[in-house]
Amino acid sequence: MIILEELRIVHADFPWFFPVAAFVFGACIGSFLNVCIYRIPAGKSVVFPGSHCACGQPVRWFDNLPILSWLLLRGRARCCGRPFSIRYPAIELLTGLLFLTCAMEFGPGKAFCAMLFVAILVAASFIDIDHMIIPDRFSIGGAVIGVVLALAVPSLHGRTHDFFMLASINAGTDAVLGLFIGSALVLWIGLLAEVVLRKEAMGFGDVKLLGCIGAFVGWKGAVFSVFGGAILGVFATLIWLLFRRREPEAAATPPPANAAPAMAANRRGFSRR
Repeated sequence: MIILEELRIVHADFPWFFPVAAFVFGACIGSFLNVCIYRIPAGKSVVFPGSHCACGQPVRWFDNLPILSWLLLRGRARCCGRPFSIRYPAIELLTGLLFLTCAMEFGPGKAFCAMLFVAILVAASFIDIDHMIIPDRFSIGGAVIGVVLALAVPSLHGRTHDFFMLASINAGTDAVLGLFIGSALVLWIGLLAEVVLRKEAMGFGDVKLLGCIGAFVGWKGAVFSVFGGAILGVFATLIWLLFRRREPEAAATPPPANAAPAMAANRRGFSRR
């Protein structure tokens, strides 16, 4: 109780402290997620060895600061000058902003659960983008963690009661229902699409991941994520198609009148300057 009272005093005197701390903590977790995204699909340890450059040199701590190091080094390694992807600071920034949102929207217990959920989804999403797989440690492991957290923090599913055990049982039930309904919904959608399209339309990684999502947000949240994700996917596909349509137009643009002699000269082994 004394600690909680001191935290309230800090929040009252410095209202910016906890949001900033949540963002910095999220950016640090995002840096670790970058390691997970690269190493887990390769079957490597996420702990040993420490972060190192593509040339083999270890990355020193002051060159491994989330977001800042990329900006200060201008996207290049200090040891060898090799460029490293902007995706690294982008994942750190994304995770930091999501952690900040969790801290601003929820109470301490639920915010912690939401941050863990966000970390699981960020890592699983980028591994899926890179390798078209979702490791079981994120899907199945995340589902187990979601059920355990529901029992320990009933507010995760909005369950509050004077008798903690009753609230815990209700929240745990919500998590289990979300796990089974979420995974079953995606499984049946995938099976139906497979019959219609006559080919595999969805892998079991998606089924297990929706079970994880349902364990954290309940069956209603799992259903919303399925159809909400489908709507976002439609919009993303439309935007991609619009940009793709412009590429043939650019390719079909006739070259300048003086381009033919220059091209012929290049084919003979020299160029006109």
